Amino acid sequence: MTISIRDVEYVAKLAKLEFTEAEKVVYQEKLDAILGYMEQLQQLDTQNVAPTTHVLPLENIFRQDELGPCLSHEEALSNAPDQSDGYFRVPKII
Repeated sequence: MTISIRDVEYVAKLAKLEFTEAEKVVYQEKLDAILGYMEQLQQLDTQNVAPTTHVLPLENIFRQDELGPCLSHEEALSNAPDQSDGYFRVPKII
């Protein structure tokens, strides 16, 4: 399957993009190359390959929550540019 300039114009219209004639030719070549790679992939024998969502087997990658050293209340507020009653004071947004 090859991509035509008309196909590039159609996709550009869907994406609300405007291309010059030279850009259309460039994207036509790039999209055509991508489809060529897809055709190569379709020729691979994947009959004995199990479907997967990752190339590597993953287990629970999250660590356990463990209590560790932390800042004291005073240390946390020590560099605050503005504080009030032991809290960070920030500008009113709304």
